[in-house]
Amino acid sequence: MTDETQITRESMEYDVVIVGGGPSGLSAAIRLKQIDPDLNVVVLEKGSEIGAHILSGAVLDTSGLDQLIPDWKAQGAPISTEVTDDNFYVLGEAGQMRVPNWPMPPLMSNHGKYIVSMGNVCRWLAEQAEALGVEIFPGMAASQIVWDGNRVKGVVAGEFGRNADGSIGDGYEPGMELLGKYVFIAEGVRGSLAKEIINKLNLSDGHDPQKFGLGMKEIWEIKAEKFQQGRVVHTMGWPLGKNAGGGSFIYHLENNQVLVGFVVHLNYQNPHLYPYMEFQRFKHHPMVAELLEGGKRVAYGARAISEGGWQSIPELSFDGGVLLGCSAGLVNVPRIKGNHNAMLSGIAAAEAAAQAIAEGREGDRLADYDRAVRTGPIAKDLKPVRNVKPIWSKLGLWPSLALGGFDMWVSNLTGWNPLGTWKHGKTDAAATGKAKDFAPIDYPRPDGKLSFDRLTNVSFSFTNHEESQPCHLKLKDPSIPISVNLPEYDEPAQRYCPAGVYEVLQGENGPKFQINFQNCVHCKTCDIKDPSQNINWTTPQGGDGPNYPNM
Repeated sequence: MTDETQITRESMEYDVVIVGGGPSGLSAAIRLKQIDPDLNVVVLEKGSEIGAHILSGAVLDTSGLDQLIPDWKAQGAPISTEVTDDNFYVLGEAGQMRVPNWPMPPLMSNHGKYIVSMGNVCRWLAEQAEALGVEIFPGMAASQIVWDGNRVKGVVAGEFGRNADGSIGDGYEPGMELLGKYVFIAEGVRGSLAKEIINKLNLSDGHDPQKFGLGMKEIWEIKAEKFQQGRVVHTMGWPLGKNAGGGSFIYHLENNQVLVGFVVHLNYQNPHLYPYMEFQRFKHHPMVAELLEGGKRVAYGARAISEGGWQSIPELSFDGGVLLGCSAGLVNVPRIKGNHNAMLSGIAAAEAAAQAIAEGREGDRLADYDRAVRTGPIAKDLKPVRNVKPIWSKLGLWPSLALGGFDMWVSNLTGWNPLGTWKHGKTDAAATGKAKDFAPIDYPRPDGKLSFDRLTNVSFSFTNHEESQPCHLKLKDPSIPISVNLPEYDEPAQRYCPAGVYEVLQGENGPKFQINFQNCVHCKTCDIKDPSQNINWTTPQGGDGPNYPNM
């Protein structure tokens, strides 16, 4: 291993350093330059290009974009497929029941929203940012925080060339310290820097633990006669049933392309559950199979989704910076939307930071940003739906539809939640039960037409990692997978990972835990769901990971 104190790095100073080139980070960058074109702003993106690591459904509520760039249509934003048909079904194994739209609160309607590729939307946002003078560095993974006491002073980014054991290789590049008057953390769900900051500064104290789901998505090209541009379908029920919460989405985008996704809430108890195979089984439902038969899957990916909502939002500002978007946990779970809140958070943070810099303040706590999130449009979006997820987790699907629907209706009409605020309780890791208490689940083999094995599907995420680098999936105690997780939980990492990263191999000397980090699609599920909390997801070197074309 290398003595970190012996590494010398150059530094660059900016007004604002933004970690993450997603909708929140790019919106913040654009708004900063709109307010003051002389501000020096940099965006660091760990993917090989902007959009390479972006995966979202997505039906876009344009409220954030409307505020940021009101003439986005005239500016050529890749947002053109308006929702024309909004459907919700509860599935059984052989059939389905359509839930009518009229009992649902108005906030659940998708009419007036747009089906998009958020990867392509982010690529367009990056063009707007660069036109304003924002510096964007793709392939620059921010791997460390630069601390000044309890103040976040900057980040280390762009380190390359370590050997597998962590030592310095022949072509080693130490990276740079990028220092800012303010640092915006916009890494997405369960980012490694956000996790470090939240833990060190106790930002979650007094708030519910964050909750998560695993979202998996395929893009399909289907037969023209089955394609209905603008059609939106959401389902719940089969195949998950009582084993886990979750559901699916099917969005008809354009050019006969359909976005097929499946979400499994990660607070499931049965450690034998195999989320990826639940997704593959879902596609064999008669309604879904009829749509996809004769088509072809052209892309695959997965990522975790923050689901805690209002109760789980940590303190968002700290000395020297803020948390944005999914790093802050701003997803509206029943609406299955978070991109609009991500953009609104970026706008609010930019306005707070620009004002502080204009007043000569540097590195203090941006309390105005926290206040804007907790009293503005993001609060208005998240407060009415705050009880849907905990009701579902505690009482099941049907009570959540009834009680959660009632709570949303009253809140929508009055601004008051009659059920108060339900608590989430355990973390998703702690919710995992012991293997002996649950029956194994028998999953049918993929047929290679509608359903696929994990490794075949991972090849459609275009994932690549330089194999000579250190494994970015760190075990706190290498013995735990075999000594604890295997006998107690049947080592669920074999199943909860949607990319086949973790295996238990049988050898002459007994079972061995193997990490195939080259397969990792950066979903962070292992960091969230491991029952022993023994896996720490960190960034690999910049540019590595999935290369999503238009997720």
